[in-house]
Amino acid sequence: MRKNVRQALLWLCIFLAMGFICMPGLWVVLNAFRPNVAILGNENPLNFSSYTLDNFRNILGLGGIQPLPVLAYFRNSMIISMTSTVMALVVGLAGGYAFARFHFRGKNAMFVGLMLTRAIPGVALSLPIFIIWSWLGLLDTMPGVIMVYLAMNVPFTIWLLDGFLRQVPQELSQAARIDGCTAWQAFWKVEFPLARGGIAAAGIFAFLTSWNEFALASQLTRSPDTKTMPVALMDFTAQFTIDWAGMCAMAVLIIIPALLLTFLVQKHLIAGLTLGGVKG
Repeated sequence: MRKNVRQALLWLCIFLAMGFICMPGLWVVLNAFRPNVAILGNENPLNFSSYTLDNFRNILGLGGIQPLPVLAYFRNSMIISMTSTVMALVVGLAGGYAFARFHFRGKNAMFVGLMLTRAIPGVALSLPIFIIWSWLGLLDTMPGVIMVYLAMNVPFTIWLLDGFLRQVPQELSQAARIDGCTAWQAFWKVEFPLARGGIAAAGIFAFLTSWNEFALASQLTRSPDTKTMPVALMDFTAQFTIDWAGMCAMAVLIIIPALLLTFLVQKHLIAGLTLGGVKG
């Protein structure tokens, strides 16, 4: 009886904690369907009679109001996020494999140095990156943003994939080499399938980092040809007012692709996150 009571209390505490954590997100989703007058008037958000789709119609240009180039912003975000994620996975997989499988001089120092780069806040680097990128002519260009996100994601991807690849027994690769596989074939046919859960986890984290990043993107992008979805949220702010309803609607559009991608790779993501918890 006491065990059941403790378990019930534990689940209740978890439910309350998750509810508290999810409150800001719920506030954004609810206000995406409310008029700006109701939000500024602090009306009861549970009054569903005032809910409308006008906010989404307006930002997409279906409500007779000058539309935002939402499709261009979405395209920019998708290109930048997907490109930086794929490149980070390629570099991170090679680096993680090297750290997990080979022994070379300065290995530990190099690994610690990579991890220390993650300790530097991105905002602290915004000014030097802005100055250097202006000298190189990379401001307001997609390659400039992709290079920054690649540098942000590579250290974490290497660290994550190094941990996952260490869980794959080297004996499997050695057995494949004995059976006639080359080093590349042994990796691609034996080790890569076993580590794809970790690769999926690393890819999700890299994609979400690039997709949601605002501070650096707001400094490096200016025009609709390069501006990403998070930076586009600033289009709803004016000198004396903020269009909270439109901003929340745009935020929902930002959330949906991330949620869809997470659900599509949920199986591999969970397997990757729990890979190191069970001994083979």
